[in-house]
Amino acid sequence: MAESIIQFQVDLDENKVPENINWQASDSGDKGTADAIMISMWDKNEKNTLKIDLWTKNMLVDEMKMLYHQTLLTMADTFEKATGETKMAREMRDFGQNFGEKMGLIKKG
Repeated sequence: MAESIIQFQVDLDENKVPENINWQASDSGDKGTADAIMISMWDKNEKNTLKIDLWTKNMLVDEMKMLYHQTLLTMADTFEKATGETKMAREMRDFGQNFGEKMGLIKKG
């Protein structure tokens, strides 16, 4: 059986605010830095989502808006791939489009 370990190292300042986020994946040797991470995990026993949302002091508000816009769109793709729910995935993409327009990230379609 293959195994992959994905690690995050978060450097905190004296107030426990993230300054740096570093990550690496053991199976590919990939590694890098990030200004934000959003992790969602499903707890089958509790039937609940566990979340970790972190961003560094370097993360700009406009970048956070772009992160959320792109995440909404990729969540729609993942949802469609995992469930086959094409209609609802389309509605999620429509919401992502509307979000992007209202945030001034993209032009009206």
